[in-house]
Amino acid sequence: MNGFALDRLVPAHVRAFEAYVPSPPDDVLRRRFGIAHLHRLNNNENPLGPPAACREILARWDPRDAALYPQGDGWHLRRALAARFGLDAEQVILGNGANEVIAFVIKAFCEPGDNIVTADRTFAVYEWLASFSGVAPRLVPLRDDGFDDAALLRAIDARTRLLFLCNPNNPTGSWWDHARLARFLDAVDGRCIVVADEAYAEFAEDPDFPDSFALMARHPNLVVFRTFSKMWGLAGLRIGWMAAAPEVAATVRKTSISYSVNLLALEAARAAVWDVEHIAATRAHVGAARARLGALAGRLGLKMVGAIGNFAMLHLPVADTVVHRRLMARGVMARAMTSFRYPGWLRVSFGSDEAMEAFAGALEVVLAEA
Repeated sequence: MNGFALDRLVPAHVRAFEAYVPSPPDDVLRRRFGIAHLHRLNNNENPLGPPAACREILARWDPRDAALYPQGDGWHLRRALAARFGLDAEQVILGNGANEVIAFVIKAFCEPGDNIVTADRTFAVYEWLASFSGVAPRLVPLRDDGFDDAALLRAIDARTRLLFLCNPNNPTGSWWDHARLARFLDAVDGRCIVVADEAYAEFAEDPDFPDSFALMARHPNLVVFRTFSKMWGLAGLRIGWMAAAPEVAATVRKTSISYSVNLLALEAARAAVWDVEHIAATRAHVGAARARLGALAGRLGLKMVGAIGNFAMLHLPVADTVVHRRLMARGVMARAMTSFRYPGWLRVSFGSDEAMEAFAGALEVVLAEA
């Protein structure tokens, strides 16, 4: 086969993109670092796991059902979500994790030559999916660790199709309140779709946190993302969702993939809507962990940022990549932030009490050595 030339068949924007490489599984990392146990504090997972009703679903699930296809568009789950948030079921679209929902929206509204606008230090998947789709990402610097309203508005032009606003922002935990988001939508004035990615919204206790679903009635260009991975402890089942005005949702549904959410995820997620006891327990755990991490940061003279979410960031006096490796050698894995354009910072998920204690002890030793 002498005529095959792969580069001739691959678009330039795909050739230029560097693939994301996930970390190896725990058993490989334990062998690599010579450790007996690994505490993962790098993925913002919920150490409490899923709510009790979800656990019951998982425990009694019949393995024979693995031979069955799921319901193609998540009929029952979409209606449960719509009832909870005052929506019509046709406004709700499900995906295999929030990443797939991001892809649906980009495919629905963008073509090569268009652009998206977002922050330079936020959830990286917006930028990645746009880039390998031939859509230019316009990255606006954060201001005081948060999204800069005025700079985002200046970045919009005639080819801007989407603006991604991560609220609360991952990784800084900064957030916009309802009034600020409403003012921003007024200023955008329908020029592009504004996506409010609210993956960590359930952790917000302030009454001023946006009611984004209510804002859709006035701003049909607003799309809201949510996920079952964070608060609801179903990250391993991969299920996210979006809501939009009817005409926007109908457009996105054209690019969505039916049957992409597995049967067990649909059943477990439906059981999680809306478990107030689980929310209260998780918020209590996060609040206590944030206070303990803040006390540790104070003892070590480290700056800490992160107001909402099950994570915070620490500013280190030495390279974050060095601290990451040395923590790994002590059985603790946090997120080094150099690759996220935050050199010198470490993002720490609020894990179990045992994991947080292990992290505190390991960090004190590592910084003392450094």
